[in-house]
Amino acid sequence: MMISVVIPTYNEERNIERCLESLKKQTLPRYKYEIIVVDGNSKDRTVELAKKYADKVIQQKSEGVGGARNDGVKIAKSELIATTDADTIVPNFWLKRIVNNFTKGGNIVVVYGPMEPMEKKIKYEISLDLINAINFLLYKFRIFYTTIGNNTSFRKKEFISLGGYSNLPAGDDYNLGMKFRRIGKIYYDRGISVNTSLRRSEKFGIIYPLYNWWVNFLSKKLGLKPNIVYNKQVYN
Repeated sequence: MMISVVIPTYNEERNIERCLESLKKQTLPRYKYEIIVVDGNSKDRTVELAKKYADKVIQQKSEGVGGARNDGVKIAKSELIATTDADTIVPNFWLKRIVNNFTKGGNIVVVYGPMEPMEKKIKYEISLDLINAINFLLYKFRIFYTTIGNNTSFRKKEFISLGGYSNLPAGDDYNLGMKFRRIGKIYYDRGISVNTSLRRSEKFGIIYPLYNWWVNFLSKKLGLKPNIVYNKQVYN
């Protein structure tokens, strides 16, 4: 079974090579997965660097980070899709374990997992440990599925049938699990943790980005206009 990895980018020349290097070193045979980078008109060397590793590098056509992921899914040739971010490093067994999860049976349509801070600071490690614990409890009791874009995978056909990611300026990834729960099983695998940069927390603290995601998600849920405007210049 093949799998396609979709990565949205914007001015990520400092991070994209580390991300793609980690994908290059997967234990899953290289012919069984493809790497797709969807770029949001970067002004730096992101595209140039991505072309050294990725199978496909395209320019984003749809709106928002969710739209970039949707653009990548559309051109993916695999039945399974994995999404991550340019400032994230995945373990070398990441793709193989994801594929194995989907082949277990039981109509699994989404697999997602936790994250660890790339920056080794005590405050970040404690914060993400707490967030991961809460996310696991939300999953265990079927309350909510925090299918964050840097560590989520799903079946392409079902994803498209559900309308894909929303075009929320922040929080586009949080409602994915709630859509999928209507048609199949969602599986949280604590063994596929990824290392992700908390660079935004250096600027805004940990609470502010989470606040943005939740405000936009709840606004969308209630039929209101999202209050937080995603600004590439601010968040990169």
